[in-house]
Formats: sequence, C-alpha cells, structure tokens
Amino acid sequence: MMEYKGYIGRVEFDPEAGVLHGEVVGTRDVITFEGRSVEEIEQAFHDSVDDYLDFCHERGEEPERPCSGRFVVRADPELHRRLSTIAEAEGRSLNSVVIEVLGREVDARFERIRRPRRSHRRGHSSSGQT
Repeated sequence: MMEYKGYIGRVEFDPEAGVLHGEVVGTRDVITFEGRSVEEIEQAFHDSVDDYLDFCHERGEEPERPCSGRFVVRADPELHRRLSTIAEAEGRSLNSVVIEVLGREVDARFERIRRPRRSHRRGHSSSGQT
C-alpha cells in the first residue's frame, strides 16, 4: 500500500506480464499505474495521481477525494445502547466515543497492512550424517 496526496494505492504483481500493477482505491474514478520496480511503481503512482488532479482541474471539475469523513454505520441495537451509555457516562458525544474506539482499532490494523509481516520459513537441513 502506498499513500500520496491523500490517495491510497494498492499494488499487485502480475507474473505473466512481469510488472507491478497498481490502482488507487477508495474512489469511483479509475486511476491505475504500473512499473517494473519499486521505484518505477512509486513514481507511476505519483504521476497518475498528479495527472488525475490536473485532468480534473483542466475540466473545471472537483477531483473525487477518497473519503469525505462521513459514513453511516448500522449497528446491533445492543452495541448502540452500550456506546450511548459510555458516551453519556463520560459526558461526551456518541460520535467522539465511536471515533476514539474505531481510531484505535483502525490504527492497529492499518499499520499491519502498511507493513505486512514477512514470512520466515524455517528450512530443514540435514547435516549429512547417518
């Protein structure tokens, strides 16, 4: 995953073509890019976002932003009640409690996907002794 000017790019390797192919996620507009190395894919991502922003500017259109900061959540009524109880007991808004709790969990998960663990395989070697 890569980030540039608030846009997030996801990259996958295409073994048949031997290239890295990426796309910007979180928008309805289709923004893609590709390269053969980490440096190339990163530059292509930046170039694609810049081209998209320039294209929108030239047309006098507002570029689509990945997220507006508003979304609707449907929750189990019991969860809603408990969140409301916490907010009331702490003298806070329901929104601030939800943002705090979501923020903690999202930060942890976001870090895991930004820096995926490398798998370490333990090889079995023989000493040649019988």
